[in-house]
This record gives sequence, C-alpha cells and structure tokens, in this order.
Amino acid sequence: MALRRMRLSLLRRSQHFLFTSLRCQSSNTVEQYNAAAVRTPSLSLLSSIADRFNLDLSKEELITYQGFMKNILNSWTRLEEMSEPQLPVEYSRSPGYRPAPENNPFNAWYYKVDIAGAPTGRLHGKTLAIKDNVAVAGVPMMNGSRTLQYYTPEFDATVVTRILRAGGHVAGKSVCEDLCLSSSSFTSATGPVQNPHDTTRSAGGSSSGSAALVAGNVVDMALGGDQGGSIRMPSALCGIVGLKPTHGLVPYTGIFSIEMTLDHVGPMARTVADCAQLLEVIAGCDGLDPRQPTSYQVPSYASNLTSDLKGTRVGILKEGFGHPSSEADVDSLVMSAARMLEKAGASVEEISIPMHLDGMAIFDVISTEGAHETMYKSYGFGVGWEGHYCTSMLESFARGMKESAAELSHSNKIFLITGEAMKIMYHGRFYAKAQNIARNLRKAYDTALDTYDVLVMPTVPKKAPILPDKNCSIEEYLTANFEMIPNTAQFDVSGHPALTINAGFSEGLPVGMMIVGKRFDDQATLNVGFAFETLRDKA
Repeated sequence: MALRRMRLSLLRRSQHFLFTSLRCQSSNTVEQYNAAAVRTPSLSLLSSIADRFNLDLSKEELITYQGFMKNILNSWTRLEEMSEPQLPVEYSRSPGYRPAPENNPFNAWYYKVDIAGAPTGRLHGKTLAIKDNVAVAGVPMMNGSRTLQYYTPEFDATVVTRILRAGGHVAGKSVCEDLCLSSSSFTSATGPVQNPHDTTRSAGGSSSGSAALVAGNVVDMALGGDQGGSIRMPSALCGIVGLKPTHGLVPYTGIFSIEMTLDHVGPMARTVADCAQLLEVIAGCDGLDPRQPTSYQVPSYASNLTSDLKGTRVGILKEGFGHPSSEADVDSLVMSAARMLEKAGASVEEISIPMHLDGMAIFDVISTEGAHETMYKSYGFGVGWEGHYCTSMLESFARGMKESAAELSHSNKIFLITGEAMKIMYHGRFYAKAQNIARNLRKAYDTALDTYDVLVMPTVPKKAPILPDKNCSIEEYLTANFEMIPNTAQFDVSGHPALTINAGFSEGLPVGMMIVGKRFDDQATLNVGFAFETLRDKA
C-alpha cells in the first residue's frame, strides 16, 4: 500500500510539474481541462449524512433525493467546465531545485530559485526568501508538511508579484513549520531549522527558515507569516527585525490560511529600514482579500522613519513580564532596553493591562476551533467570503489530508482532535464567544494606546532553547512547540501592529523586545524600533 501510494504521489507530482510549466508559459487567462461530469453521491454516503444530521430518512426517500440530486449536480459539472480568474505571473522563472545539505545553511531552504524582478525599483539589489506557505508560480510548495509536498502553484501570491515589480530578487522558498503550527523550529517534514547563533538551538517558528536565512546573512530580507507570533518569535530568537503588520494591511491573497481573523504576512530583515522598505512594497489593498479595508493609502514608511521620539509616550506592559516560562535575564534586558528610549526623547513608564493575560485563552479557542474549520475541514480557505480562492492549493491539500494526515506533526494532531471534539460537544459556541470577547481585548489595548503611542514587552519569555531530541515524548514535543507565545498571540487576535527588535544578547543569544502600536499606525512601531536601533548601535 505504501509503495502504491508513493508511485501515485510521484505520478501526480510529475503531472503537476508539467501542468504548471504549461500554465506559466501561457497567458494569464488559463485554459481549463474539460472535466467529466461530477459524480452523484452513493446511497451509503447519503445515508451517513442523513444520520449525522438526524434526518430519519428511509431508503426509498434517499433514492428519491439521489435521483433529484442528479439534476442539481449539472450545475457543478458546468462550473467545472468554466475558466476561473487567475492571479498574474509576470516574471520568468524555472522550478529551481532542492539544495543538498552541504549547500543548505541551517537547513533553512526548502527550494532554491533564481527569479529576477524588474530592473529598477525600491527593492532592486535586494535578495529575498519567501516563506513556503506563500505561493510562487512554478516552484514546489510544501508548507512544511507532507500533506502538501507534491503541490506546485500556478500563480504568484500578491505579495510576491509586488516584490518582483519593485525589483526584488527571489532567491528561494524558506522552510516553515508543519502547516505553520509551531513556535519552535523542529516540526517541518524537511527537518529542524538551526539557529545561526547556536546550531544546537531553535530558530523559532513558524517562519523559521526566513529568520535563519536573514540572521545568517544568506539573504537581505524575507517574508514571514504570523498567526500566533510566527514572524516575531523566530525574529527574536535569531536577533533580527520582524513586523507583524496591522491585520489587513498586507494582502494575504495566494497564501495558505490557518484562520482568517488571525492571518498576517509581513517583513523580516536585519534592520528597521529594510523592514520598512519591504512593508512599503507589499502593503495596500489588492481587492481580493476580505481581511483588508476597502481602501488604504500606504504611507512612505521608509522615508518617514525618525529616531527623534520627543513627545512619544512608551508604556512598558507589566503583564508582559514574569510569565511562568520567563527567564530573569530576558525580562531584565528588555526592561533596560525600553528605558533606553528615554535617551531618544520618549517618556517611558510602566502600565498594566490585566486582560493581556486572558488574551491567551481567547487566542487558544479562536486558533484551535478556527483552524479546525478553516484549515483542516475547509482545506485552508473556509467559506462565506468574497475574494480569490486558490482552488489548486485547496484541492492538493484535500488529497494530502486523505493520504498523509497520519504524518502530521503532533502540534497539528492536537489542534485537529481538540477542535473536532469541541465542535461535537459544544457546536462552536466557544469560538463564537471568543470572537465576541476579542472585541474587549482589542478595546483594552486601544484604551491604553489612547494614552501611549506604543506598548513594550519581551517578544518571547526566554532565549532560544535547545532543539528537542527527535525521540522526545509527545508531551515534551508539544511543550516545546507552544512555549514561546505568551506575549505574541494576543496581538494576532487584536490585530495591532507588533515589531520585534534585538534588545541585546545574554549568554551569547539574542533577546527580542516587542513594540506594539495603534492599528494602522505601523509607522509608530517602526519609528520606536528605529530609534532603539540607533541608540543600540551607538552604544
């Protein structure tokens, strides 16, 4: 059975490569294959559905419904024959290659490519890694998981198109954690990603490869994704700058989703200026992502950077320190770094937002039950929203879940079974309640930000931990997966922009300071980060 499945997978991969190659060489309007008629569900399937919904149908009634259903399904057949709009592919490329271990620093590349963008532009001369949950046409995409390992998208995500139009040079797809569900860097099907500062330690997750490649000076910039801290945690552990933008500022079109109200994509770089430059390129509405406002004027983030913080009020969030997993040197270093901002003219004082601690409970429910519905049951897209659905990605993941779900990471399995259990037992009530209470969490931060321009706290409570042994227990595995998020996940729920910057080193390892601003005032987070960077580098 395993051999047969392997052969089928290899055949599908070769067919998909051919199909992708043909599509990439054609115009943006893509010819669809002539589909066979959609199959009519069997009586046994209809019977199980009827039982699930307590419909109490007799066999004769089921036969009647099945017969009438054949007429209805003509619409499905006709739809399969029609062409759907496609995202553009504007720059030539080859599929690239999977690098050999000796040519794969920190095990951080999933695929190496060489895609040159426009000959001029704001990113001309910059090399970039693209997190492997982001579609790049003609280049295999695994999303860290065996469930998607034979998929090759035929389109570029909006952010990739914008990077190439701005002259950026895409050097490859960076490894991410299994379906992006880990705060550490050991769950990807391609193996652990190593921290450039100490290769025995975690690079953080889930944008693990992006952080390692930037920190290791392999690329200038990278794209990361963030649903619970997955830009900020690896950036902090690897000592670089990472920004989770305001929810909806950057279009998520063409990117594999976990939960739509949590999905963010944003820049990672070695400096705040580079982070601001990349944000300026990728931000703004594309008209295809319902996470975004209907219109938004993108500021000149890079040219508006300033290190003068006169009049800026900084609130050090008391509840961001002293978590059960916090390390004293991390708390102390971040507190000292925050106080340094006074030298740039800011006023700095401690504040309290008690609901910050309850934010984790809100996040846990939304992420677990939301991922269950959006990612596992609706194959990464969900239903009920207007925008661009990536049907080939959805279809490939649906097949992968049927063939390879047993090979999912333990972090995915705990989300999947917990989400299903809560749905069966409580019918989505807790997800609905969490989304309602999320408004109170957002208001708590907004109220504080009416007084303060930014909030400051440790990005993660501890320094980069040792990577766990591959034979560790499930409990050790899961603990290592989720130990980094007590300060980051709340801001995925609330949608506020949050930037991490290296506050310094302790025991030779980087420590991240997180700066949180008002929604759609990403400039303020960048400015405070820039001011600290200027002070730190002069010290």
